[in-house]
Amino acid sequence: MSIAGGETALSVFLEFFAKLASYDQILNFVTQKQVNQQLKQWQKILPSIQAVLNDAEEMQMKDPNVKIWLTHLQNLAYDVGDVLNEFAVEALHRKLHEGEASTSKAQKPTASWFTSFINSRAFTFNKKMISKLQEITDELNGLAREKNRLGLRQIDETAMSKRVKVSLQFMSLVHESHVYGREKEMAEILELLLCNNGNGNGASLIHIFGDGGIGKTALVRFLYCSDDVKKAFHHRFWIHVSKDFDVTLVTKTILQSISDVRCIVPSLDNLQALLKDKLFGRRILLVLDNVRHENYDDLALLLKPFSVGTKVILTTRSCSVVSSVVSSAKAYLLQKLSHKDCLSVFTHHALKASDFSEHQELEAFGENIVKKCNGLPLATKIIGCLLGTHVEYGVWKYVSESEIWDLQQEQCGVIPALLLSYHHLPPYLKRCFAYCSLLPKGYEFEEEEIILLWKAEGFLQQADSKAYIEDLGSSYFQDLVSRSFFQTAVRDKY
Repeated sequence: MSIAGGETALSVFLEFFAKLASYDQILNFVTQKQVNQQLKQWQKILPSIQAVLNDAEEMQMKDPNVKIWLTHLQNLAYDVGDVLNEFAVEALHRKLHEGEASTSKAQKPTASWFTSFINSRAFTFNKKMISKLQEITDELNGLAREKNRLGLRQIDETAMSKRVKVSLQFMSLVHESHVYGREKEMAEILELLLCNNGNGNGASLIHIFGDGGIGKTALVRFLYCSDDVKKAFHHRFWIHVSKDFDVTLVTKTILQSISDVRCIVPSLDNLQALLKDKLFGRRILLVLDNVRHENYDDLALLLKPFSVGTKVILTTRSCSVVSSVVSSAKAYLLQKLSHKDCLSVFTHHALKASDFSEHQELEAFGENIVKKCNGLPLATKIIGCLLGTHVEYGVWKYVSESEIWDLQQEQCGVIPALLLSYHHLPPYLKRCFAYCSLLPKGYEFEEEEIILLWKAEGFLQQADSKAYIEDLGSSYFQDLVSRSFFQTAVRDKY
């Protein structure tokens, strides 16, 4: 997947046009006519490339040549960014040298040396930049010719009326007050959580497994946050089991969360002895989310201090026996949701309603989209959140008929609905979200932390000079949350 996207590449070119004008003093000694000639050629080429980006971003999954074309476009955008940086550095040099020359005005030999230096530097810079601009122009022309050979087509913008130029429209965060289609499982698991039966001298384990996107975490989150569960346990801990899972660190963190004692203990054995003493006689709920095969030995070690009175919920994608963790476990396989339940999830997030009674013209598209979500509640929720920002005929028709639905998850590495939702992000949000791929999976962060990182990278370009950058960053963040690209962390975590 081209993570930055063709639209983001085009935004770099547009940024170049906007900022180049601020370097007037450089353009004065770089041959103005030649620079303008190059930029005018860019202005002719770029619209024809931009017109086919929607098609290219869909086709790249099926045609590797299209993916290569998008990669070349992205690389060229980086070259443009480098050129922009060179203009900025030269502008700074020019300003510094002019300041030095003015302070040495009385010294004619020195002033003459400065003049000679500046003229020589201007000639060298002029020659280099004109050459680079010409190279970029040639590359753009090549990409324009290649798009025709690849058969990339322009998608009717009326069907995508708000896709690229969408203004920020924020959905209020939907409170997960109901988990559709899981009533039986929830009732049984809740009964197991609330009953007082033990498992010999050890913890009681509930194993929930199923395919990715089937709703394991959503189901457990709902139970974890329910009033009945909150009242039933003295302590609750939610642990996302990452690849770099550290038993000692997790044990220490749990211990410190229920004790005022600051732990400086050299060994895991000592830590676990202290934790076991603190947990004695208390009812504990421990959620271990997203466990993998390679984590089983570590989890068996983690659970040593937890005894009778502890309930452990384990979520995995695998149906493998977990006896290596706890000898006795109650297992629940989550199946795909029925079409009816998926439709309820979809209308809840897309229309804030239980049916299509107020949007009958969209019902056929909605039914088709839900069918393509293939019973996965995560996919249904994500695509519902996307279409909730575009409740209009053209956009729903376009999404319903998108070729991305035909891709297998193995081809693109993600659920097609998630890819579609990313595909429909405006460029400024694509760039912000793509940056977050640098964070480890399962990493928890505060809104302010991400906004500061975006700000440092220059991603928060103010559309309104009166707006504060932090406010714009918060708007970007909340928009990504509303589209389910970020997941709110479970409260009362260890």
